[in-house]
Amino acid sequence: MASLRKTLDVLVAIPAFNEEQTIAKVVIRSKEHANRVLVVDDGSSDDTGVIAEKLGAKVLRHEKNLGKGAGIHDCFEYAKRSGADVLITLDGDGQHDPSLIPRLLETLQKTQADVVIGSRASRPSDMPGYRWTGERALDLATGVKVDGRFVDSQSGFRAYSRKAIENLSAAEYGMGVDAQLIMHANEAGMKITEVSVAMNYGRSNTSTHNPLMHGLDVIFSLIKFVSIRHPLLFYGTFAVCFLSVSAVFGFMTLDYYQRYGRVVTNLALVSIASGIIGFLSLFTAIILFTLITVVREKR
Repeated sequence: MASLRKTLDVLVAIPAFNEEQTIAKVVIRSKEHANRVLVVDDGSSDDTGVIAEKLGAKVLRHEKNLGKGAGIHDCFEYAKRSGADVLITLDGDGQHDPSLIPRLLETLQKTQADVVIGSRASRPSDMPGYRWTGERALDLATGVKVDGRFVDSQSGFRAYSRKAIENLSAAEYGMGVDAQLIMHANEAGMKITEVSVAMNYGRSNTSTHNPLMHGLDVIFSLIKFVSIRHPLLFYGTFAVCFLSVSAVFGFMTLDYYQRYGRVVTNLALVSIASGIIGFLSLFTAIILFTLITVVREKR
């Protein structure tokens, strides 16, 4: 590890919100394996930022809580400006063990990867079952694979190369940022790999991360990401579904009219409403696809 620190500028970046009980330990242990430590204090109402600063970490502060994604965004921007060769991200609640940072760094060097994910190969004994199941479902939704298996897309314990630092940006300001970054890296053709690490859920303070809200945040982020990246697929699917419903109910309306000489209002309204939504989805797909194609060509 010492030899890597001599040849590489390793920045450990920690987004934190109200983590005064754990931030000291995380900062101290991270300093053992990094050239510099950055803490992004995301509007904490406690002494998270003060403690980190007194322990020698560089602290960036948000006036109010903006979400994990905003913290990760600042981590990347600082890494870009400061010229870091490697960016390590981990949580400030003690969930990630800083002593495992060398494992991520060694994997980054040996495999020449752009992103190394500290992943959970199996469910930790102190991790609630519903949370494990939910996160695996989110892995499937993210859809990024390494060696034939879906990556641990929700793990924020990662190492990023200089190439990744320069080309990735946190566009999501919520809890969906980890999935967004890994999808962006995969789409850009970057090399992604995983290394198995242990994580601690028993002692970490997770009270600021409601599991339900976390899951919904990530799901909505994935929906937004897919709708922007693949508008024809996303909106086109909606268009086909609603236009099909419109056609079925329209046929039923005409059939009933031919048989009994009157229009069933409910059937007609469903047909009209579905048709309008279907055509709007189709137009949206075409317009977004055209705009995105133009932007990509200009780039």
